Amino acid sequence: MSTRIADQGDALVLTVDDDENVREALAELMASVGLQTACFGSARELLDSALPDRPGCLVLDVRLPGLSGLDFQNHLASNGNAKPIVFLTGHGDIPMSVQAMKAGAVDFLTKPVRDQALIDAVMTGIDRDIAQRAMAERVRQHVARYKTLTARERQVLREVAGGRINKQIAFDLGISEITVKLHRGNLMRKMQAGSVGDIVRSWEALPVSLRDKEPI
Repeated sequence: MSTRIADQGDALVLTVDDDENVREALAELMASVGLQTACFGSARELLDSALPDRPGCLVLDVRLPGLSGLDFQNHLASNGNAKPIVFLTGHGDIPMSVQAMKAGAVDFLTKPVRDQALIDAVMTGIDRDIAQRAMAERVRQHVARYKTLTARERQVLREVAGGRINKQIAFDLGISEITVKLHRGNLMRKMQAGSVGDIVRSWEALPVSLRDKEPI
């Protein structure tokens, strides 16, 4: 347990429950394993708060004043916020749990819950958020490098990633094989790729919308 907590650095657990006693109990439980919490009585309170950008997860009740827990989950997803959610409720049923899990929830727990079961679910959520953030950062880096390429270099990148050899690329683009080699060398340097495999991985890491866009 101590190793996982150390790996999770400055994680912040966001708890949303309209029962103050529950919020206090959750904060104490998270503190007992070295995790910081920020507590809210409703989804609106959380949305209106200025929170630091830190890895973590949400511990969310289903029945809340205003926006329900499930509606809040949908709201976050529709706004591109993939923060992992652990549902903790005293009013859950099977259809609710199925809906929550299909929408990507880490777990759907009912009160009263064993402390260790909740801690394990929260740790899983934090791990997921850390992994998602790392992936998003890698994608951001690949996109930034891709944007430094010229239109021709982007064309060559697309061809190389598609398995075409220099001679085929030269024919397709109507340029010489030597010119293809020059563009290929430039794009490998800019994309920080040391091999064809690196090029393919860089290409596949780009958002589909960018890959589908014709170089201009």
